[in-house]
Amino acid sequence: MNKIEKLQEIIDASDNIVFFGGAGVSTESGIPDFRSESGIFKSLEKYGDTPERLVSHSYYLEHTEEFFSYYKDCLIFPEAEPNPAHYTLTRLEKEGKLKAIITQNIDGLHQKAGSKNVLELHGSVYRNYCEICKKEYNLDFILESEGIPHCTCGGIIKPDVVLYEEALDMNILNKSAKYIMSADTLIVGGTSLVVYPAAGLINYFKGKNLVLINKSQTDYDNLATLVINEAIGETLAKIK
Repeated sequence: MNKIEKLQEIIDASDNIVFFGGAGVSTESGIPDFRSESGIFKSLEKYGDTPERLVSHSYYLEHTEEFFSYYKDCLIFPEAEPNPAHYTLTRLEKEGKLKAIITQNIDGLHQKAGSKNVLELHGSVYRNYCEICKKEYNLDFILESEGIPHCTCGGIIKPDVVLYEEALDMNILNKSAKYIMSADTLIVGGTSLVVYPAAGLINYFKGKNLVLINKSQTDYDNLATLVINEAIGETLAKIK
């Protein structure tokens, strides 16, 4: 039995699957991982700093205009379309097998593909709010703004995205942990499991099958039922 057949067998036998995904889920949709080698090169060459620094809370406060320039240039891809990974997960949700998608991505592609129960650990580029009056603004408003986007009340409009140095939403974190604790199968895809506290969620899994699908190895490979070192979209495209 090859690894795809084994994955198919696990999915067929499961009725409480949770999917946990990272940047690798979106790279096949043409969204580069901003922490990749090319992403770091671009940020250093064009903005003179590392990606982590450019999307940190302190940088947002100290260099707000430069933050928005980098944010719009490197973190927003409104033309991106879902890939086979997104669509396979949507189908599994409709079939009642997949109970939740937990994602570290901020691109909204799971929802674009039709998934309903998506827990966004790091927020979404599609939600933006005024820091003073809390009025909500859509992505188009941010993209069309010159420099720093301002609300009609004068406040700065901040993306609902978790920056470095900011805490994750505890409500979403707790809900994610509960879904993982109750799952019989946890499929982890497109993440090397090094960004905490999100990566720590895997420790809540007590179910039968832990499946890791990632191009590179992770520190959790030895704990997995099945490890597939391939692209997540190419892999899930083969699942019926």
